Amino acid sequence: MASATDARLKVYQATALFSVLFALVGFSYNVWRLEVTEHNNNVREASFELLLQLAELEQVVYAAHYDRDLDRGSPRDGWVKVGLINDLSGSCSEAVVASAAALKSVWSANWAEVAEERTAADAVVAAIDGVRAEVRAVLADLN
Repeated sequence: MASATDARLKVYQATALFSVLFALVGFSYNVWRLEVTEHNNNVREASFELLLQLAELEQVVYAAHYDRDLDRGSPRDGWVKVGLINDLSGSCSEAVVASAAALKSVWSANWAEVAEERTAADAVVAAIDGVRAEVRAVLADLN
């Protein structure tokens, strides 16, 4: 009788141990999945905002160069947008950070000539396109 009780007790202990292990594994996976999902949501939101800011900066360049409208094509607005793009790039990837820094450098070198010089406007637009391509790559790589 004692051996039957011992056997039953070992089965109960094994079941309890397996249940606790299964619960810990399930909980760990759930926490990991929530962290990945939250990270992806943060990157996705920052990426979409980056794309909007890039489009608005491109509009500033076009308004300044093609329309000669210094109200909509204000270099001050351009500086604000470039700064915001640099700030948001940190929420994405290192490649986006690097391309945003390159955009800031190109803007810094060309902002004064964007209204008059086509090469300056083209250089800024090319840098914008570079950041846009990196942001799209980040969005494509999300899990």
